[in-house]
Amino acid sequence: MAEAMAGAGAFARSPLADRAEDLAAVGAVEVGFLAQVDLRAEAALAARIPIALPPAPNTWRLSGGREALWLGPDEWLVVAEPGSAPAIMEELERALDGLHHSVVDVSANRAVVELAGDSRIDLLAEGCGLDLHPRSWREGRCAQTLLARVPVLLQERSHATRVFVRPSFADHLVDWLQRA
Repeated sequence: MAEAMAGAGAFARSPLADRAEDLAAVGAVEVGFLAQVDLRAEAALAARIPIALPPAPNTWRLSGGREALWLGPDEWLVVAEPGSAPAIMEELERALDGLHHSVVDVSANRAVVELAGDSRIDLLAEGCGLDLHPRSWREGRCAQTLLARVPVLLQERSHATRVFVRPSFADHLVDWLQRA
């Protein structure tokens, strides 16, 4: 969806609003306006956090309709349905009240493209230095890397790969996908 309601009557426009056909040509779609909340806290506080955090580096976990992606030893990205960032932030702030932490709504920080199809891994391997062989890259994995020389976050799902990319690089990524 190119435009969606955001806030009190304002309209948000995706950086990929005009690229749906181009994405479809490479077996991709935009997953627009996902809630994205960056959480920084000591891993020792995981038991207090109301969202199940992934147990290992470069993995992600689904919990109650929310996905937590491991970004670093004390950093996770919580991804959920559009518009849910304020509720997630409130829940995390309440759980971590009085403790050293950071909770930031970064929903506008990344556009999300989802690639499907059996050839998606070969396509990604053309511009990515990660080992995407199934022995190391499979459902439940995520990683920050470069794709087509731009920083991205990859998330491997059961039948698709999500690519989180900064809005300023979104068009470049789609152009690269078409060429590759």
